[in-house]
Amino acid sequence: MLEARGLVAGYGRAQILFDVALEIRAGEVVALLGRNGAGKSTTLKALMGLLPLRAGEVRFGAERIDRLPAYRIARLGLGYVPEDRRIFTDLTVIENLEVGRQPPRAGAPAWTPARLYELFPNLARMQTRLGGRMSGGEQQMLTIARTLMGNPAALLLDEPSEGLAPVIVEQMARTIRDLKREGLAILLSEQNVHFADAVADRAYLIEQGHIRGAGALAEVRERYQSL
Repeated sequence: MLEARGLVAGYGRAQILFDVALEIRAGEVVALLGRNGAGKSTTLKALMGLLPLRAGEVRFGAERIDRLPAYRIARLGLGYVPEDRRIFTDLTVIENLEVGRQPPRAGAPAWTPARLYELFPNLARMQTRLGGRMSGGEQQMLTIARTLMGNPAALLLDEPSEGLAPVIVEQMARTIRDLKREGLAILLSEQNVHFADAVADRAYLIEQGHIRGAGALAEVRERYQSL
């Protein structure tokens, strides 16, 4: 579903990613594990076209996308949930959802506000609440729901458990497992190994912009915890 090879990227003169390679198949959750500053968020931005590549290529389905702008990549069905959420604080929940609406696409689940309220019951109770009056966990749910309104076939989640209360983290884990059952390919960047354990099928380990391990979650987790 999503494949990257030889990614080299950075900011200004600073190189952050060094020959990064990974792949995600439909219906699986893959964790990109790493400490703060390891290159996790940069990898997701590079995949999404938000950071130009200096080398390498990215394929989404049958299409090469590394030369496309981010809005065209989104229209092809790759969804992105940033770490800083970026909801519209002066819009209501339903208005935020409508901003993300795209037509249904072949090979991807079709989402409506009604379906999303089933997935996120908390949002169903606050449809007319302004985004700026929601808690951090509620905003995170809204950001994911808004991205799903684009009917993506694959989803990039940047630190979905970061800064959330334990009860919300558990809700987030259930949501990701539900999305997996819908057939989505999900890549999540994460430093919380317990959260990755709860949702991921396998993992990559990134350190200082290099992929240092890949495979079964238990093996990668052991190497990650030894760093």
